Amino acid sequence: MKRAILLMAAVLGVTLASAALAGTNHADFITGPFKSGPEVTAKCLECHAKQAADFMKTPHWTWSDEQTVKGQKRSVGKKNVINNFCIAVPANEPRCTVCHAGYGYKDSKFDFGKAENVDCLACHDTTGTYKKVFPAVAPDPKLDLTKLAQSVGKTSRQSCGSCHFYGGGGDHIKHGDLDSSMTEPSAETDVHMGGAAKMTCTDCHKTKDHAIRGESLLISQGDKARIGCVDCHNKPELHKNATLNRHARKVACQTCHIPAIAKALPTKVWWDWSKAGQDIKPEKDAYGMETYAKIKGEFKWNKDFAPEYFWYNGKVDRTLPGDRIDPAKVVEFNRPLGDRNDPNARITPFKVMRGKQPYDAGNNTMAYVHLFGGYWKHFDWGKSIEDGMKAAGAPYSGKHGFVETSMVWRVNHMVAPKAKALKCADCHGAKGRLDWKALGYAGDPMKKK
Repeated sequence: MKRAILLMAAVLGVTLASAALAGTNHADFITGPFKSGPEVTAKCLECHAKQAADFMKTPHWTWSDEQTVKGQKRSVGKKNVINNFCIAVPANEPRCTVCHAGYGYKDSKFDFGKAENVDCLACHDTTGTYKKVFPAVAPDPKLDLTKLAQSVGKTSRQSCGSCHFYGGGGDHIKHGDLDSSMTEPSAETDVHMGGAAKMTCTDCHKTKDHAIRGESLLISQGDKARIGCVDCHNKPELHKNATLNRHARKVACQTCHIPAIAKALPTKVWWDWSKAGQDIKPEKDAYGMETYAKIKGEFKWNKDFAPEYFWYNGKVDRTLPGDRIDPAKVVEFNRPLGDRNDPNARITPFKVMRGKQPYDAGNNTMAYVHLFGGYWKHFDWGKSIEDGMKAAGAPYSGKHGFVETSMVWRVNHMVAPKAKALKCADCHGAKGRLDWKALGYAGDPMKKK
């Protein structure tokens, strides 16, 4: 029957791509064998050249986007931004780019204009077995690429999560609301992806021409790409209770409906690179997580805890590579903008990641560091920073130090069942979770003067 569909499509002049979208099994017209990832992509391009061209315009491919920061247009993205997890991509490409949807991204010379470099299997594998290995940045040689190519299909929580659940160097490290527990979560963990709903990532992150709606605080695609709870929950009055509806004008949906993050697995909340390089025996904390690694330093973890809350109007301030810093202060890589008088701002939950990492003590700028094949091999901070700055094309004074940093990640996932949403006393009262003074109030606004 499926072969008949293909024959009919050919007779009618319909492309194989259209036939595939109609439900055709790719095994009917992909035979292989394939010796490499690019060979698989070349076969995909026979029918999906437009899809590859569309994808190559998106931040999932470019790892960059042009944004206006402090009045200036800057190139911002995973490709060049410094963070307080594994620090930065430059000089570390063979390790970081196994989560890039491309093949052979080993250094800054990677050809972003070559369609054959696109890794279609990274997103469209349906077997759950696909993975790339470093330093080759190529499919695991143990994989049967023909079988994988024949099994391609729509994305899933597992295919999206194969990268997004493992950000920051491993499972349940970066976000706090995205980890491997979200592959098949319970309704208690996430009411949308678990329980009866069984939603997938693209139910909210709608996609057109491979441009996926939604944005992180690292790569912005602009207001048109932004998604929110009210895209679906869009009744004029969301709650039967008038007081709750008034709150919704100044409080983000996530604040009440995501009372806790890292529900099933602990997430990293502190990373001190200055303590790396020592021969310290690793110890495990109350969650069973190691608190030290010689190549990475000291860690702290937290589990099933309340996020932190800030006013947020959809925009952030940033500290970007090359910006001068004050090493006596905490360097905020990103900071939510807005205050209680801003009509567009809402009290919004965030995971805050804190740590300590290298900076250029002569120029007072943040440092790129060569870790993979560099510091992790020889434990020489001076050489690692010199090599990292050279790879990034950044000046280096030859002097380094360590500075405390912070980074925020907006909380959007792990929505609790309705009955578990925050109640009045969770925010108001002696044991309320909100820091009212930090939010611009004299005190709890519910207290009588």
